[in-house]
Amino acid sequence: MKLSSTARYGLRAMSDLCAHSHDSVPVCVSDIALRQNIPVNYLEQLCRKLRAGGLLESVRGAQGGYLLAKKADEISIADILQAIGEPFIFGSCQTEKGCENAVTCPTFSLWRKVKGSVDEILKTTTLADIVDERVTLLESLNSSPEREEARERALRSREV
Repeated sequence: MKLSSTARYGLRAMSDLCAHSHDSVPVCVSDIALRQNIPVNYLEQLCRKLRAGGLLESVRGAQGGYLLAKKADEISIADILQAIGEPFIFGSCQTEKGCENAVTCPTFSLWRKVKGSVDEILKTTTLADIVDERVTLLESLNSSPEREEARERALRSREV
């Protein structure tokens, strides 16, 4: 199972854009690139693909950038991967060519089921879900007693 750099960058860029776009104000590619540590030229190519795929709208001009073309809860992770042309491949035997050993391979049906489950998750998980989960995680980390205790221990160890 492998997710390409292009797919990872595309997902990170879309979630960043979703998290940072407010009141229909476009988000600049260079800002996303800086926050996500993605080369600007590479990100511009991805944004063109996402726009062509109907997921982004571009706004020209000094205050230009990109906006989501749909609501975040209407954009699935599978939609993003499809728009950037990066299918989620689960092993070489699950490609379009298929597996020449499918009939005799004892694990072929297992990997087909796993891929089916992963595909279903990608189709039903939305951009909004990703951003909401990240916000929840960050909030829990910021207020976690364990985190505060670890921070206090680290500060005390510096004093010694």
